Amino acid sequence: MLEQHRVAIIDIGSNSVRLVVYAGPARAPQPIFNEKLMVGLGANLATSGCIEEPGYSRAIAGLTRFRALANDMGIANIRCVATAAVREAKNSADFMRDARGAGHDITILTGKEEARASGYGVISAIPDADGIVADLGGGSLELVRVKDGATAHHTSFPFGVLRLSAVHQAHGGNFSKKIRNALSKENWPGDATGLPLYLVGGSWRALARFHMMISQDTMPLVSGHVMEAEVAGKLHDRLMKLDANELQKLQGLSSARVSTIPVAASLLLPLIDQLQCQKLIVSASGLREGLLYQDLTQEERAQDPLLIATEAEGRRFARFAPNGAAMDQWIAPLFTEDDPENARLRLAACHLSEVASTASPDFRAERAAEMAMHGQWLGIDMAGRMVLAQALFTSAGGQGRLFADAALACRLTRAWQWGLAMRLAQRLSGGTIEVFAQSALIREKKSVTIALNAECQDLMGEQVLRRLNQLAACLGLSVKLQGN
Repeated sequence: MLEQHRVAIIDIGSNSVRLVVYAGPARAPQPIFNEKLMVGLGANLATSGCIEEPGYSRAIAGLTRFRALANDMGIANIRCVATAAVREAKNSADFMRDARGAGHDITILTGKEEARASGYGVISAIPDADGIVADLGGGSLELVRVKDGATAHHTSFPFGVLRLSAVHQAHGGNFSKKIRNALSKENWPGDATGLPLYLVGGSWRALARFHMMISQDTMPLVSGHVMEAEVAGKLHDRLMKLDANELQKLQGLSSARVSTIPVAASLLLPLIDQLQCQKLIVSASGLREGLLYQDLTQEERAQDPLLIATEAEGRRFARFAPNGAAMDQWIAPLFTEDDPENARLRLAACHLSEVASTASPDFRAERAAEMAMHGQWLGIDMAGRMVLAQALFTSAGGQGRLFADAALACRLTRAWQWGLAMRLAQRLSGGTIEVFAQSALIREKKSVTIALNAECQDLMGEQVLRRLNQLAACLGLSVKLQGN
């Protein structure tokens, strides 16, 4: 059984103070509680050099509440970290003392430690990430190179969203040059020219939501959202035409983040110019997830986060016993041509085959597809979610195709076939696991057969045969009954 644990991270940033509680397997922790306070600890650092009121008191009050919540949740493993504002404030020692009074020992991360954690956060969600991570916070911007599951060239710049307005005022029309020169001085992009830019941080996510809103994205999932680099200029120009009142009226955007979107867009332009990025990829996993990932063993890091997470979720919904791996092994003889990525998604679908079992039959297929599309999965892109959704939709009795995507047509057809095979497996086994060891699904050149051991011959009923015929027809095969 996969180890289940709960851990809490308190992240004291320059703009927000946040508590996130994670549960589930260590390689794919799921946030089960998330609360933030937009207190702006770094709002006045540029002028006074201190964390000022009312942000100071609001942060301490929030930390007091977070300690009480963690105690009530029975969470012993709490990690409290602080970044640029506490790192740089003249009254940092006072803040640390008052935080201890609220029950927290704070670890202040250096800029390089912050960059490293952000990089590992992206790797935790996108194991094959190869590019540059840009983590934009309230007080600083961190850049870090990620490749082959490792991080390098950890750099921190004083370009957080709470400081960028002052940089604009100080440098005027030379703002972009100021940013590019600062990056060049730290040898960016180095050998990473033209690679994807992974965007981490609330302001980047808000910018992505703005892009999805104005482009009327039919599947607006911010995590993993991809934008071509040229879009940044168009977003910037459009934002510059909106006044403060119009910005506040933007639907689907946090009011606390709306004011940071224009400055985030202004920073993105010189970043793209200097790094020569062609593609922007939004990551919902960042510093907090990176801290958890850094605590893993090498063996745990090597695990597939999608398969670990779907197995854990399937275990929660299993009617009798988890049977995803056994089901996948049982249907695999029909799909020997699946490449490794499709085989991986097929196994994930089998893990999730019972996630909608408790839903109303009228909505079971939609519930299954929604789980695939909107679950907090790691290690999967939007195309993969669509394939997974089609398989689960079909396995739960959904009719037809969910998506009219020509580029994915072949993969979606395959997912439809997986779904019918999974549906057959569910009917034959009744949700148990024993039958898979006593039977086999055999594909021959023109036919498909279920071979049953003598002790489970009685399991072959009308409903099983009906689903076998549906599957065979989808595969362009005939049904060959055992013994014929």
